[in-house]
Amino acid sequence: MAISTYSELKTSIANFLARDDLTDQIDNFIDLAESRLSRELETRSQDTRLSLTTTADNAYVTLPTDLRTIRNVKVMNNPRVTLRFLTPIQIKKEFPTTGTGLPRAYSVIGEELFLAPIPDATYTLELTYKKSVSALSDDNTTNTILTRYPDLYLYASLFNAYIYLLDEQRAAQYEQLIQSILQQIKIDDEKGSYGVGLELRSPYGEIKWI
Repeated sequence: MAISTYSELKTSIANFLARDDLTDQIDNFIDLAESRLSRELETRSQDTRLSLTTTADNAYVTLPTDLRTIRNVKVMNNPRVTLRFLTPIQIKKEFPTTGTGLPRAYSVIGEELFLAPIPDATYTLELTYKKSVSALSDDNTTNTILTRYPDLYLYASLFNAYIYLLDEQRAAQYEQLIQSILQQIKIDDEKGSYGVGLELRSPYGEIKWI
């Protein structure tokens, strides 16, 4: 059967398991699969943009809860200003005072962006980042990952089911399937990402074309 919704995924998991004593655990198997996919998946479909607003005399801006990695941060002035990433130690050394102005750099401290110089006014930031997998539920019945990779969602959930059942052999079989699909997704995504020229990507998402 086709798997395109949360309900269909749960039905498929139950069908593959062929037992009726795990119904209450299927949601947990899916939740664990989503946690894993959020850590391991690297696809263009997870890239997103979000507008954030600074506050004058406040160096901190709260980050979205679904953020995994930051690609870049821009101040949406005219012209646009792409902020440099610095570690917390580097940013404190380069901007040791509490002076204010147009932000030129950022760091990440906890769940917040730290901007330097401290904004002297309200600015709109554009945050480009890779987001985690949007969790399925009765209210959120599908997401891009389920639509594109239903087999991965299914096998990752079944892997957790067999870990729960202490069936290492079947868990290992599904792990092999998961790794094969992840590798194919990586290859397909790299093909879709490369245009003319060579793309070099730094650990913090700055993209340079050569």
